[in-house]
Amino acid sequence: MTVRGGAPAGLARFARGAGSAPGPIADVAAPAPPAAPVERCELCAERLDDRHGHIADLEQRAIRCTCRACYLLFTREEAGGGRYRAIPDRVLHDPAHPLSRAGWERLQIPVAVAFFLTATASPSEAETVTVTEAETVTETVTRAEGGGARTTVSAFYPGPAGATECLLDLDAWNRLREEHPLLAEAVPDVEAIVVRCDAGNRDCYLVPIDVCYELVGRLRLQWRGFDGGEQARAGIDEFFDTLRRRARGFDPASSPAGGPR
Repeated sequence: MTVRGGAPAGLARFARGAGSAPGPIADVAAPAPPAAPVERCELCAERLDDRHGHIADLEQRAIRCTCRACYLLFTREEAGGGRYRAIPDRVLHDPAHPLSRAGWERLQIPVAVAFFLTATASPSEAETVTVTEAETVTETVTRAEGGGARTTVSAFYPGPAGATECLLDLDAWNRLREEHPLLAEAVPDVEAIVVRCDAGNRDCYLVPIDVCYELVGRLRLQWRGFDGGEQARAGIDEFFDTLRRRARGFDPASSPAGGPR
């Protein structure tokens, strides 16, 4: 058998007999695998490790990966003119006020898993009249927080197309906030409330917003068929198991709304 030059290096041992001197083909090295791209801070270009921080870019409505130094810079709300906000890493639950099925059903969310985001409204959004349906249902609500910044509340659920916004009954949401202080604790723009309410689970957590988008990305990859399939359901179980391990108890008496991170 004739072995021509340029054959893969893995075939070199078949190109020479046992005990023979290595030929030129033995010196042909396999091409090195491409190096993994280096992830860098999106503000200063510092190299990032696996456990880096995130900030919210409020102007672009985007999440940015940052080094520790840049992350700490934007833990103060006034830093950067208010454009960037560091995303906290806390996960909270409130075992003293468990979510009831009746409370969840009042929201009329058509799925078992959803997350709720409170965002600071831009000046143009603050002047927008809320869209209504049947007089009580709106996508978002614009309100003043203690005479300060105006905010909007939106509901989303993850699925094969990403995060889908759904209509939110604001009267029901406000009643639920009164019954469950944890819902009012999320810091606008950087934290969210994620809920799972199905036949066997009633979970409610305050989480960083990047955790919500992690769930969205995971389900886009895992979703199969009409209802997501077994892999997506297992992914949801794993997601909430992780939150359960990370969460610490919420004490309304010691942590006012929008409290410490």
